[in-house]
Order: sequence, then structure tokens, then C-alpha cells
Amino acid sequence: MEDLRDLAARAGIFLDFDGSLAEIVPHPELAEPVPGAVEVLAGLVRRYRVVAVVTGRRADELERRLPVPGLRVLGVYGLEGAPTAAAPALPLEEARAAARVVPEAWVEDKGATLAVHYRGSPEPAGARARLLDALEPVARSAGLEVLEGKMVIELAPVGRPRKGGAVLRLARELGLRGVLYGGDDVADREAFAALDELERDGVLVVRVAVEGPETPSELLAAADLVVAGPAGLVELLRSLA
Repeated sequence: MEDLRDLAARAGIFLDFDGSLAEIVPHPELAEPVPGAVEVLAGLVRRYRVVAVVTGRRADELERRLPVPGLRVLGVYGLEGAPTAAAPALPLEEARAAARVVPEAWVEDKGATLAVHYRGSPEPAGARARLLDALEPVARSAGLEVLEGKMVIELAPVGRPRKGGAVLRLARELGLRGVLYGGDDVADREAFAALDELERDGVLVVRVAVEGPETPSELLAAADLVVAGPAGLVELLRSLA
């Protein structure tokens, strides 16, 4: 970590939000950064070349929750603002109809993707299976792919760069020589893979897994460091500020 601090002027800090800077909560609207997160991000922004949150949410949602001047927010897994071809139309009504197989499920239109949340289901495993069966034909017919996260299923454009692509794009654009990424979910494994690629190019990288009850084992196995929940991540970041 000292090596990363020494490279601060040419280094970047990339972070997930839900489950990493905020606790997992029953509904996305209830999520707030854990105590100390905003303050430590402000300190990092003053020291590092770039500090960015790479999130499945729309950027404007996090800009309200993280009012830190200079903080970059890369929304919808980095798809917001990415230089890509026109995306296919999102089948919102079809997704809503399909999601009715689980009464507690609801559909969030993120603009670039559709997210079907089922955290409110009393039987998450069964809800997941029923939703996948119902949503996969909807995705295929619309030219989309199905992605999974923590009790959420997303319909997204096929083959588009997501968290990993967003990290690579910004790291290379800025010529970063050091990169830390911290996250807790399946999509963060793509960001770890991007750090693998940067490491092969000679960039100093640090992969941080934020451990919680739903953190996938493959993310923990791929990490250089594991911290205990969002509070643990804030403590680690404080040591870098």
C-alpha cells in the first residue's frame, strides 16, 4: 500500500458503492454511504490522480449520495457515457410482465439496462430460478444478455464493456501507473480482470474484496486484500489518504 501512496499523483482509486461504500439494504433507495466514507473520499480526491466510483446505479443517484467535488462517478457499470454504438431498445413492459412470476420482484429502468430486483422474496433461490426462466427469452428476443448480481438480474446490451472496461478505459486515458479497485459483487470480478490486464502492462495494482454475507467466493479468491464490510474498506482507504 505504501507503493501505491508513493504513486498517488499517477494512481487511481476505483470503488464499487453498494456493499462496498454502503451496506446492502432491502431497497436501493435506502442505501447511504457508511460513516466516514464521504470524508475519506474527499481526502483521496485531493491526493490521487483520479478517484472514481464504478456502480450499477445511474450516476446522478450517487452524485447526490456522495457530494465530493472532483469524484468521478461511472454509472450503470460504466455504460453511461461509454463510447458505444446505439443500444437496442429495452423491453420494459415485457420485463415487467415476466417479473410477475415473483410477486415481490420489481423492475428498475436504468436507461442503459433493466434491473429486476428480488431481495424482498422470502425464497430468494426459488425466485432467482423462476425469474431467470422468465427473463431469458425476453432478453434473447431483444438482443440483450442476462447478468446477475446480489439478488438482482439485469438485462444489458450484449458484449458491452462494463466495470472492467470502464476501469481500463480511464486508467489508460490518464496513463495511470497504480490502480486500486475495491468491490464486493460478481460484476467486480470483471474489474479485477481489468487490473490483471493492467498488471501485465507493468501497472501496480491492488485488488480489494469487501467481504459480506453475499460476497462471491471467486471474488475473495482473486483479491490481494480482503476487508470486513464497508467499514473495513473505509479504514483501508483512510490509510491511503
